[in-house]
Amino acid sequence: MAYDHIGIRVSNKQRALDFYTALGFEETASFPEYEANEMQSADGVRINLIFNAVNALKSKNMLLDMPIKYPGITHPAFIVDDLQQLQHWLNEHQITITEGPHPIGPRRIALFIRDPDGNVLEFNQLTTNNMILE
Repeated sequence: MAYDHIGIRVSNKQRALDFYTALGFEETASFPEYEANEMQSADGVRINLIFNAVNALKSKNMLLDMPIKYPGITHPAFIVDDLQQLQHWLNEHQITITEGPHPIGPRRIALFIRDPDGNVLEFNQLTTNNMILE
């Protein structure tokens, strides 16, 4: 019927809340018994942060950075209406763009970042006939 949310495991609750709040998500519910919360963007996109990851500074992302590729969800992808505005904001906040922006196929331009735990986040601006939608 519809897509509901994605869970993102993090190691430091406050650091993750600060990061995802800065990206435009607001905490809408807390589930202490599950070590999790729910966050929602102004446009209704929902994520859950799961606060039980091991704090391993400079650790590798097990699904993307290791030579053996295990099955699993590698990243959520979010649609934005202005990728240049996002890129400017990321630069202002010293958040490293790890890839892009560049076209991926005929319908989107993408850029990628990582959250403080190394989780990959993709942001897409949809295009039509290779022209950016306005």
